[in-house]
Amino acid sequence: MPQIRPVLLTIDDDPQVLRAVERDLRQNQFLSSNFRIMRASSGEAALDLLPKFEARGESVAMFLVDYRMPHMDGMEFLKKAILEEPDARRVLLTAYADTDAAIKAINEVKLDYYLMKPWDPPEDKLYPVLEDLLKTWLAFWRPPYRGLRVIGTRYSPKSYELRDFLARNRVQYKWIDADGADHDEDAKKFLASLGDKLRSLPLAVFEDGEEISEPTPTQVAEKLNLSSTAAKLEHYDLMIVGGGPAGLASAVYGASEGLHTVVIEREAPGGQAGSSSRIENYLGFPGGVSGKELAARAVTQAKKFEAEILSPLEATSLRVQTPYKIVTFTNGTEISCGALIIASGLQWRKLDLPGLDRLQGAGVYYGGGLTEASTCKNEDVFIVGGANSAGQAAMHFSGYARQVVMLVRGKSLAATMSQYLIDQIAKTEKIRVETCSEVTEAHGAEHLEELSIMCHTTGNVDRVPAAALFIFIGAAPETSWLGDAVARDERGFILTGSQIPKDLLQKNFDRPPALLESSVPGIYAVGDVRQGSMKRVASSVGEGSIAVQFVHQYLSKS
Repeated sequence: MPQIRPVLLTIDDDPQVLRAVERDLRQNQFLSSNFRIMRASSGEAALDLLPKFEARGESVAMFLVDYRMPHMDGMEFLKKAILEEPDARRVLLTAYADTDAAIKAINEVKLDYYLMKPWDPPEDKLYPVLEDLLKTWLAFWRPPYRGLRVIGTRYSPKSYELRDFLARNRVQYKWIDADGADHDEDAKKFLASLGDKLRSLPLAVFEDGEEISEPTPTQVAEKLNLSSTAAKLEHYDLMIVGGGPAGLASAVYGASEGLHTVVIEREAPGGQAGSSSRIENYLGFPGGVSGKELAARAVTQAKKFEAEILSPLEATSLRVQTPYKIVTFTNGTEISCGALIIASGLQWRKLDLPGLDRLQGAGVYYGGGLTEASTCKNEDVFIVGGANSAGQAAMHFSGYARQVVMLVRGKSLAATMSQYLIDQIAKTEKIRVETCSEVTEAHGAEHLEELSIMCHTTGNVDRVPAAALFIFIGAAPETSWLGDAVARDERGFILTGSQIPKDLLQKNFDRPPALLESSVPGIYAVGDVRQGSMKRVASSVGEGSIAVQFVHQYLSKS
């Protein structure tokens, strides 16, 4: 999309003069290349344009306005216009008889210059003046943000869902809290220009000026061309359901070795690891790497080898028609493949406690919630969980919050968290770890205000103020879409290799199953979705890579 240029607005009630002014302005290389030259036939018409410029994020660099106009003369117009665009340069077009009025305007509206008509030749009497004024304006101009803006309220679940989706998909946007009290002047003016549109929030305002009230992530994805849900082929050598570290590793190795490969991701590439603020024990990144950066690198690498990534697209069912595996999706489409790798990962397990469901997205969050970190400045944040994901979040939030309290049911973090994170937490003054503790209830009318916390050691329940609660407890595998197609344990994790029940081995196999193969030949499970996996990024990447070797062996014999 072309860069939005600041506006040079000329106003005159005489159509012939207005066209002549516009013509001369456009013939000047400096003016035409650096500014969008606009015209209006009256002061009223020009004032009507200003909110539209504001909505598009455009700045007015100069008003070039005729003094003698009916209904609203140039002076009256400038008095009103500078309230909306106080930094714009102001030039009055006058006749010889209007010299006194022009001088008066210098004092009343801080007029920058007045030009007497006619100005021929413009090379001598028009361009030098305008170029000098506008070059100075450009030197001090701070271009307003041009990209996507999301207007909402901090404790709106719909606003949180949209912001989280954008963050996970690595989309830059500007967040404007409609209830915030610390808006800068640009934000105040922008909000004022929206008027009644603020009644339907969240509101997404795109770079081209289009606005969508209460948008779904899918609508935004389509508008930003993030959505790619139409497969190029009807059949692939390898289909991978899940775009986390395991799935992306399979995509890189599968595509790089010549397999026609497609990845299906229901939210955003990166999976749960993509929302991690910092992963410090992944090989090759001694300074650590954010989950978002790691996911971005993996996506780029997979696409380099021409792997196809469809997202956001969710699998709903699987059926096997030997030798084909056929997956159906939420949009009603189907794709078949020769081999299928299931890397659909985990979803956070919800706590069934009073108040949590009602306040979800309004102070209560499952998972990273990294988009909320900057809103928690000087507030108390609580984190439930004792695994690495909880520790990484605690470290991240400690850079913003007044205090981060980790609530851990066990007696210590040692059994569930990596030692490097335990050491970091111990050295961070803003983090307090409360063991043998758990949340029993969340309180608040429209958003989280307080938590009830039980200490198992004393049996006491304390009610404490809380700005936000982030929950990182055991997760359930994303395998419900599989139905009875492959064998799973009682919690939904996929059984592979030696875990497969003997009756299914005898029924489905004429050979020993591969290490990561499920109860159906040619279907593999990798990463967190597999029973017995390590739940670490490196091991998920390893399994995703290894599985491709088994895929090659299977396809060569089928």
